[in-house]
Amino acid sequence: MTLFKKDLLLEVRQQYSFYGILLYIGSTIFVLFLAIDEPESRVWNGLFWIIQLFICINAVAKSFLQESRSRMLYFQSIVSPQHFVLAKLLFNSLLMLIMSILSLALFTLFFSNPAEKVLPFIGLVFLGGWSLSLVFSFLAAIAAKAQQNAAIMAILGFPLIIPQLVMLMKISASAFSTTATIPTTPVLMLIVMDVLVILLANILYPFLWKD
Repeated sequence: MTLFKKDLLLEVRQQYSFYGILLYIGSTIFVLFLAIDEPESRVWNGLFWIIQLFICINAVAKSFLQESRSRMLYFQSIVSPQHFVLAKLLFNSLLMLIMSILSLALFTLFFSNPAEKVLPFIGLVFLGGWSLSLVFSFLAAIAAKAQQNAAIMAILGFPLIIPQLVMLMKISASAFSTTATIPTTPVLMLIVMDVLVILLANILYPFLWKD
């Protein structure tokens, strides 16, 4: 919790990064509004999750990449790798949940919300934002150890995140239908995948920590 508070305090003090992400969200959605007047529900759903993907990359990637080598050496002397990576996962999850709320609010403002099941869709937005943040947080940890090469995160993330994104689109598509019900099995699969990412981060990150 101390490491989580440290990241939160730095984010509050360095507000330019937070406002930069907000500017990215607002400008992207506004450009879509100028290009597409009233998209149908399937297009609305696809655009929303694509925007979520790029928001997550911009918001989460800097979490590990901004840590200098000297600061990492200092952290190694005072905390365990499990505590460090869990604090990063927790902070990035909170940040992505806030960004998901803001992006959904702006999408609703500019394009309205065609979802027939609003509350289940909001729950899926939270679950999807959390899932994306966990995957990219772990990928950012790997990229930070590879000479801070953010391209590695994109290369590793593509085969991992595309199936997850397709699953999120298919699950959320049922929220736009009056007859279809939210499938529980894919939702449980996403939750299990998120738990596995947390476990893998706890198991594998200590090996990166020693590098």
